[in-house]
Parts: sequence; C-alpha cells; structure tokens
Amino acid sequence: MTSPELAPEIVRFYTETIDEADRLTTTADGRLEMVRTQELLRRHLPPPPARILDVGGGPGAHARWLVADGYSVHLIDPIPRHLEQAQATGASTELGDARRLSAADASYDVVLMLGPLYHLIERADRDQALAEAYRVLKPGGLLAAAGINRYASLFEHTAFAHLHKEPMQKSISHILATQIHDGKKAFTAAYFHTGQQLAAEITAAGFDNTQVYGIEGPAWSMLAAAERNTGSDHRDTPLFQSALTAARIAEPYPELLAASSHLLTTAQRPT
Repeated sequence: MTSPELAPEIVRFYTETIDEADRLTTTADGRLEMVRTQELLRRHLPPPPARILDVGGGPGAHARWLVADGYSVHLIDPIPRHLEQAQATGASTELGDARRLSAADASYDVVLMLGPLYHLIERADRDQALAEAYRVLKPGGLLAAAGINRYASLFEHTAFAHLHKEPMQKSISHILATQIHDGKKAFTAAYFHTGQQLAAEITAAGFDNTQVYGIEGPAWSMLAAAERNTGSDHRDTPLFQSALTAARIAEPYPELLAASSHLLTTAQRPT
C-alpha cells in the first residue's frame, strides 16, 4: 500500500529521535507502564489463540509477549523502522494506517490501539480510526485503546525538576489549556485526553461496556523523579513496587485517573 498520511514531525520523532523499542524497558516509569498494561490486558483478553490486530504496534513491545502467550498477532504501523524491529516478535507485520485498515470486516477477536489515538490530533481522524476498529472486530470482540492523560506533562516536568522555569511553565500551561502538544520540542505531536473524553469517544463509536483505567496510577511521577534526579535505576526497588501497588489500589477511584500518565480503555463491539 502507499505510505500512510502521517504528520512529518511524528515520522521524524520515531525514525530519528527516539528508539521506541527501548521506551518500556529502560526506565522505571516505562517498566511500570509495561507491567500495568500487561496485567490489564490479560484481565480482559479472550484465551489464546485468539486473533489480535495490533494497530500502531510500533516495534512490537506488546506483540512480543502476546505471541509468547499463544496469540495470533498481526501488527500494523506507519513507521518502516518499527516494522523491521517488530519482525523479531513472531507477529506478522504490515505498513498501514489506523484510519484505513486492510483487514476484512469482523475478522479479529481483539483490536489494540495503544498509540494511534494520541497521535491523531483531530477528532475526525480519531473517530475514523475507531470506526475502522469497530468494522474489523467480530461481534463481542474486545477493543483496548490507550490515551495520554491531559495532565501527564504537568507531572512529568515537575519530576524533571524544571517546571519552575518560565519557558517550561508557558509550554505546559499551553498543553493543559489546548490538550495538544505541537511536536516542536521534546515529544512529538499528540492529543492529551481526560478519562471522560476518551470513554466518550469510544462509546460514540458504538462500543459497549467501556471502562477506563489509569495505567501507571497516581505515584508514577514520584518514581520518575527519584530515578531522574538521583541517576539510580529504580526498576526493581521497593519504590517501584509501591508505585505499582498504588496503581492497583487506585483503580476503583475514577477521580485518580487524572494523576496517571497513560489511560487504557477497554470496550466491546456489541453482539
């Protein structure tokens, strides 16, 4: 197929700036995101060998463990570099766009969208991606979609200990007000959801049984601050275990969603 229509700053970010293959393994808050995403997905996934479409699956961080669990995984991503890396996971791969899936109607048991919704800035594009997920899911099939929390940048840049600097205050205040990162510095172009907004978009697309979880929970920025400001590895420490426990304990309290870095929504295509 032709190359997906993707903002050039997103292509540059994932091709030249960051190695997405390392993001969930090299820092304590990245590992927290991985561990929590795994446990939340395993709670909702049908048993293997269900067919999973991993849309925007990047270099295959989640495809790898899903294949190891016995699932049949097909990974789609718009970045050629990611597809090269994902070939080692055991998943089949395809260059593609979340808004125009090549899969047949009602052909998958699960659709994962653990990145596309926050890189589609316009609501119409997110709606189109969700409509495509709905189309390719079997009746009763599971959608799991991630978003970046609206307030994540506030907590993150406090953890980096530079929020008190005036240029950073202006930047983060703009993100909070608009819910959009323009991609000009550091992170790439992205839309930041509240939990309520993310659930509303998915429900509006026709899905049922929508639930929203805070992936990293309310203590992730404490973990990030400890690691970034001491220079020590906190991926296997009592502080990591406490942050993980906090994420689990916080689940019944929707007001704590606003403190997480990423949100995970699960929903079903009606039968």
